[in-house]
Amino acid sequence: MGSSTYTEILTRAVDQLSDPASLKGLFHQHQDGNPLPSGKVLEEIIDLSRAIIFPGYYGKSKINKHTIRYHIGLAVERLSKLLEEQILAGLCFSCPHSGKGENTPCKQKARDMAMQLIADLPEIRQTLATDVEAAFNGDPAAENFGEIISCYPVIKALTNYRIAHRLHTIGVPLIPRIITEMAHSETGIDIHPAATIGHHFTIDHGTGVVIGATCIIGNNVKLYQGVTLGAKSFPLDENGNPIKGIARHPILEDNVIVYSNATILGRITIGQGSVVGANIWVTESMEPYSKKYKKEERKGK
Repeated sequence: MGSSTYTEILTRAVDQLSDPASLKGLFHQHQDGNPLPSGKVLEEIIDLSRAIIFPGYYGKSKINKHTIRYHIGLAVERLSKLLEEQILAGLCFSCPHSGKGENTPCKQKARDMAMQLIADLPEIRQTLATDVEAAFNGDPAAENFGEIISCYPVIKALTNYRIAHRLHTIGVPLIPRIITEMAHSETGIDIHPAATIGHHFTIDHGTGVVIGATCIIGNNVKLYQGVTLGAKSFPLDENGNPIKGIARHPILEDNVIVYSNATILGRITIGQGSVVGANIWVTESMEPYSKKYKKEERKGK
């Protein structure tokens, strides 16, 4: 090919890729002066949050009881600044009035939301401490809490989830989903930030677990790898599109155990103390303290 042919190909590609008809629903028009969410900054937010919640395991390795207040103080100050910026970016991204000189109220709202998350960090730590305890008590191979915090993917995923869930609860758009998807990429555990999960929750191994947006999970629940808590069907509107906002995922009551690769679908309830065996589908509610296992085929059949 000659250079003129290369130029024609490049020009044609640019024209086609810039065509508004091909960009419908795929193009976010950035408004000058408004921030955009940053994956790199959100990674720093998670790093800081983990260092604050689990000091000595993440962040500064030389932290001790004499310097802990200093290090946590620096981390909290940095975290609040970055949170405010990213929450504002999420608000601007979702706001129809962004770029029209009307984002001053959003700045105050972003600051208030950031401060609310900071104020909730002690409670988030308390809940995560129960998750660490549950993981330790549920795994005979674990030697101490430090091993759980440092190595187990469930703690990384739950730290992201519990921060993201709190941000979702206070009304922060977009950012919570990005944070849980970061954990999904890191650990293979996919938890929607809108899901509700009680204390002493753990996932053994973790890879391939999916927890949908409208799931409600009680206390002392344990899942194994490959478990799906999903939707069975999607009611459609008059245009044939799924209706948003309908509760469509399972409810797991307290003290439920779900073994590996089980699939639980629909707005059903798995009663407290129940056990769901491996490699089965559950689409109907289970009474409290019941058990459901895959029936093995008889030999010769």
